[in-house]
Amino acid sequence: MRKSYFPAGAARWWPGRIVAVLSALLFTAAAAIASGEAPVDLVVVLKSDREMYLYRDGLPVRRYDIQLGSEPNGHKRREGDGRTPEGAYLLDWRNPDSRFYKSIHVSYPNRRDMTAAMRRDVDPGGQIMIHGQPWYAGTPRVGDWTDGCIAVSNKAMDELWRLVPEDTRIHIYP
Repeated sequence: MRKSYFPAGAARWWPGRIVAVLSALLFTAAAAIASGEAPVDLVVVLKSDREMYLYRDGLPVRRYDIQLGSEPNGHKRREGDGRTPEGAYLLDWRNPDSRFYKSIHVSYPNRRDMTAAMRRDVDPGGQIMIHGQPWYAGTPRVGDWTDGCIAVSNKAMDELWRLVPEDTRIHIYP
């Protein structure tokens, strides 16, 4: 008898999961095409200006106001410091069921961040996201209020969700 590398019953749900993921990717691409816009290939965040730009083929196509962590100055160094990372990362996965209105994950910490945190003997933190407003908020929050994430309006988050495919580069500047 051949040993399976999947848990019992996985044969029933694994193909469905693949179909669901492929359907979501196709839906995202189809929505961008239907809107007359191709996906973007770069997201740029200017922390000091509280602005985010979407680029396609080297040209800016969208601009958004953003909110940052409670301690926005400087690069994120450890879990709980309230800072938003700086540097080059990827937007590598998305969460439609976030505690905020949708979220897209920033690939922090990278190898450099991990090495620096190990040298300081601290946890670098993680789960840095671009997200909308909290579900419980009746009105959008003002000022810098996140734990180190990048917050946008829910309308902006809908546009990001449609225009930013997984594995899009993000550059976060001071």
